Amino acid sequence: MLEIKLADEFTTTPGGRFVKDGPYSGEQFRKEKLEPVFRNKEDQEIVELYLDGAEGYPSSFLEEAFGGLVRAVGDKEEIKKRLKLNSENKVLINEIKNYIEKA
Repeated sequence: MLEIKLADEFTTTPGGRFVKDGPYSGEQFRKEKLEPVFRNKEDQEIVELYLDGAEGYPSSFLEEAFGGLVRAVGDKEEIKKRLKLNSENKVLINEIKNYIEKA
């Protein structure tokens, strides 16, 4: 199992959608942390993503990171199967699942 602690390993202040929008964007997080793991089709490792510790998550960050992951990798069911979201904020988890589903 691969653990990613977003606040410790990326930032406590997630930014906007694209890199051009400023630091710590959803695009940057997706490309640096998520895509490398999910692009390897032979790797079936569970990715446990810890979301607590950040000051908040703009919807543009979440949609680009997680909806963008589906668009970039192209395998929604694989992402849903392997990505385990951890947060005390269940609304945040449901929002991310919604972006994955709608992508």
